[in-house]
Amino acid sequence: MSLRFLAAPAALSLSVLPSVVQADTSSPQQAAMLDPVVVTPALVSRTTEASLSSVTVVDEQQLRDQQPVDIADILRGQPGVDTTSNGSFGKIASVFVRGASSDATLLLVDGVRLRSATAGSPAWQYLPTAMLERVEVVRGPRGSLYGADAVGGVVQLFTRDDGSWLDFGAGSFGTMNAGAGVSGEQGGTRYSLGINRFRTNGIELRENSEERGYDNTAGIAKISHRFGDRGEIGVFGFHTQGNTEFEGSTPADDRNIDYALEVAGLKGEVMLTDGWQTKVLISQAKDESEDFANDVSNGVFDTRTRTVNWQNVFAAGAHQFVLGGEYLRDEITSSNEYDVTDRDNKAAFGQALLHFGALDLQGSLRHDDNDAYGSKVTGAAALGYKLDTVHRVRVSYGTAFKAPTFNDLYFPDSPPFFFSNPNLKPESSETGELGVRAQYQHWFWDAAVYRTNIDDLIAYDGSKGSSFNVNKARIEGAELALGMDWQEWQVRVAFSALKPEDRDTDTLIARRAQRLGRLDVDRRIGTVTLGGTASFQGHRYNDAANTQRLSGFGLFDLRAGWQFAPNWSTRLTMKNVLDKEYATAQNFSGWNYLNAGRSVMVSLRYDVQ
Repeated sequence: MSLRFLAAPAALSLSVLPSVVQADTSSPQQAAMLDPVVVTPALVSRTTEASLSSVTVVDEQQLRDQQPVDIADILRGQPGVDTTSNGSFGKIASVFVRGASSDATLLLVDGVRLRSATAGSPAWQYLPTAMLERVEVVRGPRGSLYGADAVGGVVQLFTRDDGSWLDFGAGSFGTMNAGAGVSGEQGGTRYSLGINRFRTNGIELRENSEERGYDNTAGIAKISHRFGDRGEIGVFGFHTQGNTEFEGSTPADDRNIDYALEVAGLKGEVMLTDGWQTKVLISQAKDESEDFANDVSNGVFDTRTRTVNWQNVFAAGAHQFVLGGEYLRDEITSSNEYDVTDRDNKAAFGQALLHFGALDLQGSLRHDDNDAYGSKVTGAAALGYKLDTVHRVRVSYGTAFKAPTFNDLYFPDSPPFFFSNPNLKPESSETGELGVRAQYQHWFWDAAVYRTNIDDLIAYDGSKGSSFNVNKARIEGAELALGMDWQEWQVRVAFSALKPEDRDTDTLIARRAQRLGRLDVDRRIGTVTLGGTASFQGHRYNDAANTQRLSGFGLFDLRAGWQFAPNWSTRLTMKNVLDKEYATAQNFSGWNYLNAGRSVMVSLRYDVQ
């Protein structure tokens, strides 16, 4: 992929500037919609434009309008984000940010790291979208702030904590969704409670098989107290559990998984002085699953991660500094006898956010010491320059690493199969990025080009008898995002092109598409809302040798909403309107995992903010 090709989206966007730059200025209300405040890129509040990062925000209004069924619905086709799944409705899903593996993209839920320490990847498929208020997707390495696994980027989910609501919906494939929540505030004390239940008969995951169902029950609870403008303390919890059915080696096999995900925490923040804020988060995350084959347990894999994170934010004029430390402990319980069942990670990190008029500088450094795989130092630097009141150019460089999982290091050997290698090193990466963003009154655009080099990829070869570090990868890409909020129209456009290459074999990394795109359009007409989403993913290869080609595809969704009374609304959504048959993954036996065809969902909602 040539640099000229990678720069094409930026050049295309820059070409339209002369006709609009003089006539368009920013208003506070529209700027808040098009340039929202984010906290994930730099640990402190920054507008998207000022964060010097490539960031996508899916806000509460977009989530309510689009009625996503799962996380893949939210992330599919967003700038730099690719998704795959072994079928629809609670089946194994992967999220690839800028071509990095799914276990090299960090998932946070309300600031708490959530993933399986045995498998490595988060269980994206079990996260209920009805409980979400906001999603922030940061593209590019964040190892210097968050430690392991933030190679491709960070996805942070924020659960609901505002308003009272009732929601009921039903639709195709025997699908039902029902939820309720309540929140309030009195005397500086805020609380929020919510519950949601989703179930479906599911679809056939392969031809001439049976429907494979899925159910999910989720709840959230939060309470906090604010002490004037000097501090706040609170506790929170999120829990989701259920069962999902999947395909076995034959269509007659009865296979299913009982699962549970949970995050809970105690957090506090205090202004010690006018220029010094300290923040503490003590949290626990769980990822639990048990696999059944014809009603007989086939394996238990439970992960518990305990974390203490301490951050101090110092303000000095227009500058900010962050200093902190983190202690993290992973523990696993399994029906398999691992040689090691726990490990500790201690880290210290710092960041400087410097502002000199039109010039902004950011730098960060982190040291991790893990008793399983040793020490790792990561760093990042970014420079942003405001060309005028509308346009900012940014350039950044960062390193990151992906930690070997318990399966990589300690999975019990079962001759003639051998998997683990206790001498594995973490995968390491370095990324350079150049971006330009323009922020107008009614619209914005953001273009970026990047290159990521990854060393010591963890691979497995039966002839070698175990996992090993050998592979090198290079991922080059370009992204373009545009958004418009004008009168009653809201439009979002995304396009991504990337080349995820295994440099040892000169092949494309498995299951990554090279072209991705998405268009969201919504129009409000009085009390009625009409909208649609078009997305596409290019072809990909299911295997490392690039012999199993999965065709690209495009999807089209429609939606309509009507607020027929104060606080009452109804919504109709139709997914995959054209009834497209498509697959993003293939079974080892050679058949494609089918996804849901055309489906309809009708919902009724009562909402008080």
